Amino acid sequence: MHMITMNIAFVLINTDMGSDAAVSAQLSNIDEVKEVYGVYGVYDLVVRIEAETLEKLKDAISNKIRALENVRSTLTMIVV
Repeated sequence: MHMITMNIAFVLINTDMGSDAAVSAQLSNIDEVKEVYGVYGVYDLVVRIEAETLEKLKDAISNKIRALENVRSTLTMIVV
């Protein structure tokens, strides 16, 4: 049986004050985003993303997530 292994990453996001709900809604429209959690602490959102290749994963982070309005900064942890 052939299994497709997905590349997975967790992205911790800082948003502009009060915009975490709007950013969360925008994140849900990105295909690679599988889960979005609002959290208390240093970061505002934790997002689990998946993609077929590492390049697609990096593209989703750089060109989709970081490009969203009101995203101030991100920290990405790629699962190994």
